[in-house]
Amino acid sequence: MAEFIVASAIDVLKKPREEWDAYDLVTKQGLKIEIKSSSYLQSWQQTELSKIIFGIKPTYALTDINQYSEISKRQSDIYVFCVLSHKDKNTVNPLNLNQWDFYILDTAILNTKMPKQKTITLSSLLKLEPIQVKYNELKNEINKSR
Repeated sequence: MAEFIVASAIDVLKKPREEWDAYDLVTKQGLKIEIKSSSYLQSWQQTELSKIIFGIKPTYALTDINQYSEISKRQSDIYVFCVLSHKDKNTVNPLNLNQWDFYILDTAILNTKMPKQKTITLSSLLKLEPIQVKYNELKNEINKSR
């Protein structure tokens, strides 16, 4: 869902995503984007809100000859961390884009500050000072990257 939301914001819905690509989206300018998402609410019974945690593990890219690269690294130029931030289960609606927060971070910052880290919490992400935006600001901020 988060990939679709970001793809719709940056107008790249017409190009289907390659399932085994090393990143999730590519802008028309060629910027490679990794999308990560999380939510405070889950579909199952909860006694407390979920912690916001994202996977940021470096990966091996699949090469043109269907082999994995020898070097593990983060493959994208930027990350977009998507948080369904609404906290009321009775009124949550993932289709309501006002209930989402988006955080844009250059991959180089992760590589410098957390080169081998596999996950990051929202509080740790915020310490890296990502650009925080709402849906209607995503396209402009992503276009400013690089």
